[in-house]
Amino acid sequence: MDKGLLAYLIIPLFAAVVIPFAARNRPRLADVLANVTLLAGLANLAWLALRPSMIAGGFADIPGDAFSLLLVGTVYLVAFCVTFFSAWFIEEGLPNRAAYYSLIMVSVAAMTGVVTTSDFFTLYVFVEVLAVTSFALITTDDSAGGIEGALKYFFLTFPASALIIVGLAILMMTLGSLSYENLRIFMSSDIPAGPVTFAAALMLLGFVIKSGVVPFHAWTPDAYQGAYAPVSAHLAGIVTKISGVYAIVKIATLLRFFDGRAVALSEMLMFLGLLSIVVGALAALKQTSFKRMLAFSSISQVGYIVLAAGLGTPLAIMGAVFHLFNHATFKTVLFLNSASLEKAAGTTDMDKLGGMEHPMPWTSWTSVIALLSTAGVPPLSGFWSKLLIILALWESGLRTYAVVALLFSIVTLAYFMIMQRKVFFGRKSSAAQSAAEVSAPLLAPAVLMSAIIVAVGLLFPYFYTYVRVVAERIIL
Repeated sequence: MDKGLLAYLIIPLFAAVVIPFAARNRPRLADVLANVTLLAGLANLAWLALRPSMIAGGFADIPGDAFSLLLVGTVYLVAFCVTFFSAWFIEEGLPNRAAYYSLIMVSVAAMTGVVTTSDFFTLYVFVEVLAVTSFALITTDDSAGGIEGALKYFFLTFPASALIIVGLAILMMTLGSLSYENLRIFMSSDIPAGPVTFAAALMLLGFVIKSGVVPFHAWTPDAYQGAYAPVSAHLAGIVTKISGVYAIVKIATLLRFFDGRAVALSEMLMFLGLLSIVVGALAALKQTSFKRMLAFSSISQVGYIVLAAGLGTPLAIMGAVFHLFNHATFKTVLFLNSASLEKAAGTTDMDKLGGMEHPMPWTSWTSVIALLSTAGVPPLSGFWSKLLIILALWESGLRTYAVVALLFSIVTLAYFMIMQRKVFFGRKSSAAQSAAEVSAPLLAPAVLMSAIIVAVGLLFPYFYTYVRVVAERIIL
């Protein structure tokens, strides 16, 4: 485990223990403790990675694992936006307020553990902690939809855990180690290809299920739609990316050292990624619920990351890492805005909304920024990550994959423009007549993330340098 980042695991875990006791008689203290913990960690991480001397040196002296540092920062950023939003979204007197924040703190600790560990068994343990925590968070508001979504999440991802642990057992019996460094060495040597390939296939299948990749995506729309509104942003923004997609990228990069003996696995991963892009985008076109459309859009965008991870070239890994970060930013904005709509209008049914731009201009225009980034419109951040992925496919001779990935970026823009027209533009609906913009604290996280989307897009050369350093350290 990266000892330099260990504090970012321990401190939220400590906060999770303290919050229920400290907030027993003062419920609002839970909001303060959670937000202060995450903001302090986020500020420190930003200083580690983005101080002027680090940028001037081209990030050459970035401490420890640059990939882990980026992902821990992303975890803290999304979680802070969710807890800050929740502090004003949660109704007064909610009986499980302290438990809600404690669960988020545990999920932050678990995600930090996933991305900072140096072996697959510890990663698996943290992924399972995250799964249990996510199950509890989905049921925060005790609604029928939340219970249904949580049960589908649990029962449809449980087989994935079994597949992963069997794969780990085979890998351990074959190689005698689950350490990333040892596995890299072993895979570069002359070892039996059959058992290792089979073990890797089982593990990949398990993490593909946990990522909600097509055709294993059945739980994703129900979990996202049924979850408590801020929890949907937490799940879609970062949880499923860390509990599934991160491990896929890790395994895919290790397979590069296997001398072409696992080509079929890489090709299957690419095919599933492309299938997710297509199916997710087409399904999103047919949705009438804002949250359900966002859920299918997430499936499609995860497909780009999985596709790039399967390709595994340096440029593709750069695109995968960059798009993982971008996905966290734009999906957090869109899901938080769906929560704001739900609070202001009482529904996320797009057929019952319309003209919401007039009472909710800030919510409308932050949604425009996020959806344009999702669709890959320049100069926003999502354009650059998709461009890297498409260029990597083209350079590798996979022209059909590149063209399909590009075409379905256009489909993404189409269904989001349909959403924007139905929800925010056009004639005022009855919901728009009685709605009003949500308060400034509820808008602040979406505005912050939108600013990051614009800034990363405009300052792409600096972020490209950082992502190149990340990719080099993963691959070499």
